[in-house]
Amino acid sequence: MTAPVFLVETLTGVRAGGTLTLDGPEGRHAVSVRRLRVGEEVVLTDGTGTGAEGTVAAVEGKDRLTVAVTALRTEEPPAPTLTVVQALPKGDRGELAVETMTETGVDAIVPWSAARCVTQWRGERAAKSLAKWRATAREAGKQSRRLAFPQVADPMSTKQVAALLADADFAAVLHEEGSTPLATAELPTEGSIVLVVGPEGGVSPEELAVFAEAGAKPYRLGTTVLRTSTAGTAATALLLGRTGRWS
Repeated sequence: MTAPVFLVETLTGVRAGGTLTLDGPEGRHAVSVRRLRVGEEVVLTDGTGTGAEGTVAAVEGKDRLTVAVTALRTEEPPAPTLTVVQALPKGDRGELAVETMTETGVDAIVPWSAARCVTQWRGERAAKSLAKWRATAREAGKQSRRLAFPQVADPMSTKQVAALLADADFAAVLHEEGSTPLATAELPTEGSIVLVVGPEGGVSPEELAVFAEAGAKPYRLGTTVLRTSTAGTAATALLLGRTGRWS
């Protein structure tokens, strides 16, 4: 089994042969939940692509341990990058979507308040829901042993999403009536891919028109219709395989 990953605020100044202290909530999880002991291997990451590999040198109390750093490594920036614009699902299915897309390898997630979303983020609820999505991305990033966690953006309107699509090297909207399969789309080897996943009620004709003006065409995944909370994960796996990022 690969070494467990824990999040630290920064790895600035950390060098192989030195030590690093893990405390706070992450230290408590390592000591009291994972019950790590001296000599066990761990990886500490800043969540932006840098990791420090090492072994537990000392355990103090219930929430603090010292790691002897043996090596530093950095993940190369992905090419092309993959951003999923995720329409807001009902209930906790939003966190499910974020969790599985993170585990699969998405680079960024954009919450989208689509016209047909049953759920709408407003006021205090918006702040709490966004915090849950970001916390889910962090935990899933650690669980999947990533060094670079996906960025969860502030919620975007349809107009803002259109601007994001216009800047992409490849822009697509998942749509069951799309005439072209995503599996046969011509994809870039560099730059950025932005994919829109609509709500359970589908992307409205008005939204499709706005996205088309921005250069995003409708594509279908297959013969079945996936829920909004699973479509993004399935599409992410397909695109990562086709672009060679899973090779």
